[in-house]
Amino acid sequence: MNATAPAPVRRLTVLYDAECSLCAFLRDWLLRQPQLVPLEPVPAGSAEARRRFPGLDHGATLDEITVVGDAGQVYRGPAAWVVTLWALREYRRLAHRLSTPAGARLAKGAVLAAAKWRGAQWHRGGGGAGPWGGRVYRRADGWAYDPGTGWTYEAPSCADGSCAPR
Repeated sequence: MNATAPAPVRRLTVLYDAECSLCAFLRDWLLRQPQLVPLEPVPAGSAEARRRFPGLDHGATLDEITVVGDAGQVYRGPAAWVVTLWALREYRRLAHRLSTPAGARLAKGAVLAAAKWRGAQWHRGGGGAGPWGGRVYRRADGWAYDPGTGWTYEAPSCADGSCAPR
């Protein structure tokens, strides 16, 4: 049998929304934690992120947390949170629990709650204007937040071939 072992993760880059106060708080919190795998935060959509990861959909990295491993691994949404916790000494055990099917549901709920909080902050921050001028905040997985109507879901369509592989 000729199986190829996956590359070990030796460093993780956390792409975060630098315009989001919750994201900045979590970035600072991550940097204060003892790390088993070094974490490097980089603002999502920034020139630095585009230079380092030219193949990523940088619009999508603003939609949901994205973490990139040093061997090219890409984690998005709940999986990104789990791998980030896995990198922290005090939270690795929790990350293993969150990687189970039941834990994955909990992790997804936490990510959706954070996204809802972000949406509420945009709505409160400027009469619905937020950092994107009051426009609808769309995620790559089909969820969208409109400051006036809240969250909606429309299954993504790949009919035109424009969907990025994940």
